[in-house]
Amino acid sequence: MLRSMTLAILLAMTPVAALAHMCPSVMAEIDAALPAATLSEADMATVTELRATGEELHNAGDHDGSIAALEEAKALLGM
Repeated sequence: MLRSMTLAILLAMTPVAALAHMCPSVMAEIDAALPAATLSEADMATVTELRATGEELHNAGDHDGSIAALEEAKALLGM
């Protein structure tokens, strides 16, 4: 019984851990795409702001919010 409960808790925590490790790789994708991006100044400013917000949220432990901001930046970049 205790083993089953421990396994269930560990499995429930796995998606959170996966998101936590995903944020830096998404930030790196955005960083790699920025130099070649052909965006308006306004869109480039928005992407840069979303990227910074994503990093701040990641550092604060809000990985869902971080991924949301980073995915929005990726969408503006056409990724």
